Amino acid sequence: MRVVCDDKVPFLKGVLEPFAEVVYLPGGKISPADVADADALIVRTRTQCNQALLGDSKVRHITTATIGYDHIDTQWCHTRGIAWTNAPGCNSGSVRQYLASVLVTLSRRYGFGLEHKTLGVVGVGNVGSKVARMARALGMRVLMNDPPRAEREGPEAFVSLDVLLREADIVTLHVPLEHSGPFRTFHLFDASVLASLRQGAFLINSSRGEVVDNQALLNTLNTGYLAAAVLDVWEHEPDILPPLLDRVALSTPHIAGYSADGKANGTAACVRYLASQYGWPLADWYPSQVPPPPEGLEVILDTAGKTVAQVVAEAILHTYDVSGDDARLRQAPGQFEQLRGAYPVRREFEAYTIILKGGTVCQEYVLKNLGFHVQSQ
Repeated sequence: MRVVCDDKVPFLKGVLEPFAEVVYLPGGKISPADVADADALIVRTRTQCNQALLGDSKVRHITTATIGYDHIDTQWCHTRGIAWTNAPGCNSGSVRQYLASVLVTLSRRYGFGLEHKTLGVVGVGNVGSKVARMARALGMRVLMNDPPRAEREGPEAFVSLDVLLREADIVTLHVPLEHSGPFRTFHLFDASVLASLRQGAFLINSSRGEVVDNQALLNTLNTGYLAAAVLDVWEHEPDILPPLLDRVALSTPHIAGYSADGKANGTAACVRYLASQYGWPLADWYPSQVPPPPEGLEVILDTAGKTVAQVVAEAILHTYDVSGDDARLRQAPGQFEQLRGAYPVRREFEAYTIILKGGTVCQEYVLKNLGFHVQSQ
């Protein structure tokens, strides 16, 4: 039994070794020779699992520690009898935290209150649903667009993309990458759709880079029509478009879902899947310890003279301030992959206890709705 693993999948080393020969390699450099005698792969988005890689291999199982699976040629795998799985929802809490930090940062930088804004969520799966709930907790009006869900469930909870573009002050994208079919998302936001956004709107993409035509976005930003854009994902990454990096308000190297909790969830999904296929006693495996950030998981906030929005913003930014990742990418855009590989420990809201000094019921209510554990002094 031989398993080839992306060496950046965390918490994995030592887990499978009692049951299989395990090889760890850089995900983007895994070659046909490396997988020729492999039975299974554990990968991330940098490994293209297709005929070119697997055509002469004996691989029968692929599991990816990610929500997205556009790096797997699922149709070809099906024809070859290769089973595959992803980890749906594994980093949804992490992306929610990323969006919360982005929204708070934009509100401070551009001088507006979130409670006066409408957020348009395009794609309302595991991630988009959590983002929508987070935005409502922050007092925002939320519009949701998800054609596949609207087709299955009925249109009552959703709006058309045209309505969302017309009414949303901030638009955030959480769709899978689909190159064809009735729900195609490749260049979903092309020049025409970008021009249909409200003038002065904000656009955030943390889904897949190719969902937004990056050259068209650059052209639109250069006209001054949009207030700003925020990109965590980029076309052709890690080779991002330098002029676009200069024009976006916040830039990050595809790390929205990179919390330690999200990584642990993704790795656990992979281990449990292989355990189910090969009968290993790892059906309930989870990392024994997810490390805390250097500053710890307890936050004391003095609420004297502060509004609910101020206290909530302080709590959010204490757990994660997107400005740090933005600065690091701008300083070294050529180190896109290195910034991802050496990403610091980030924990999600649920890992934190917020201790409010003089807090109000309303402050406590909002923080709890965001997922924090809250205590009052």
